[in-house]
Amino acid sequence: MDLPFLMLVVLLTGIGVIMVFSASYATAYYDSSVAQNNPTYYFVRQGLFAVAGLAVLYVTSKINYQTFRWMSVFLLVISVVLLVLVLPFGYGRSTVGAQRWIRIPVAGSFQPSEIAKLGVIMYFAARLSKRNTEKERRLSPRHPLSGVFALLDKIGLLELVPYILILVVVAALMLAEPHMSGTILILAGGAAVLFAAGVKLYWFIAGGGLAVVGLWFIITNTSYMASRIELWQDPWSDPLGKGYQTIQSLYAIGSGGLLGLGLGKSRQKFLYIPEPENDYIFAIVCEELGLVGACIVLFLFALLILRGFWIAVHARDRFGALLVVGITTLTAVQVFLNIAVVTNLIPVTGISLPFFSYGGTALMIQLLEMGIVLSVSRQIPAPKQG
Repeated sequence: MDLPFLMLVVLLTGIGVIMVFSASYATAYYDSSVAQNNPTYYFVRQGLFAVAGLAVLYVTSKINYQTFRWMSVFLLVISVVLLVLVLPFGYGRSTVGAQRWIRIPVAGSFQPSEIAKLGVIMYFAARLSKRNTEKERRLSPRHPLSGVFALLDKIGLLELVPYILILVVVAALMLAEPHMSGTILILAGGAAVLFAAGVKLYWFIAGGGLAVVGLWFIITNTSYMASRIELWQDPWSDPLGKGYQTIQSLYAIGSGGLLGLGLGKSRQKFLYIPEPENDYIFAIVCEELGLVGACIVLFLFALLILRGFWIAVHARDRFGALLVVGITTLTAVQVFLNIAVVTNLIPVTGISLPFFSYGGTALMIQLLEMGIVLSVSRQIPAPKQG
């Protein structure tokens, strides 16, 4: 398998577990209900999930990625069913204002959106990989709609209809939670696969414009999201309420300076930033490791993303290439959105930082995705000699 990609994944996972230990130390120490005042509570759990996730990565990398073709349909159906079930049976509305999680008695909880992201990418890659081999759709010249059908087929709309319907259904279910960042990730992952498959550029311009208008309409007409826009523009309008986490995050980033306060020496993690081991862990990275350390972490993510696209370019077939493009784009957009939220570049969306944010099932799914990329890399044709 591709060793540079594997090394980057292992390195980011290791750094992430260390930062979870540092960021969660105070939270766990003062928590008598869940962590039982054990400062290593989150670290031990994340470490165990990281080990299990790396094992899943290795096993997945050994699977012939062609197997994921027939699995894609089942994964997409299961993810849609879970997105439906999370609305009546999920939880999270009382804490973060969104019903995104489903609790499993033994394994804990997970977000169905994590499975939906991978399901959409796998299904799109499996279908679009056969794009040039499918029979051309035709109607009888005597059919009254034959002219319209031919026109729609010529401009490529008929081909896009099933993919558009899937994205609309999944996005609608996620917006019902509501989960704006997850919706953006689903649309980005699906669009990346469609673009790599050769869909005309004008459809992305039109679809992107409609998506922006639609999301803006939803944001401005939903009190939950409209309040986040107001706080994004001026978090100091509610410094002790909804703007508190953003303000404390900016304090952490600013106090880190060039070289940081030192690993484990964050001040903001002492109950200033709520749950610093989760979505705002990058603020602790900036405070403890400074601008230099934060840039190194971003550089590692950049190398991972570039190597992922390199694997896609050199993949053995179209399916492998589309699969890797979707997963790599998903990772890149998620990293950007998380850091943009932490630095207040965009409104708060509740999105985790891959390999860093605390969450066992999310980490295992991310490592599973990396295993799929490595599975594709195993079958990259060897360069010809001479």
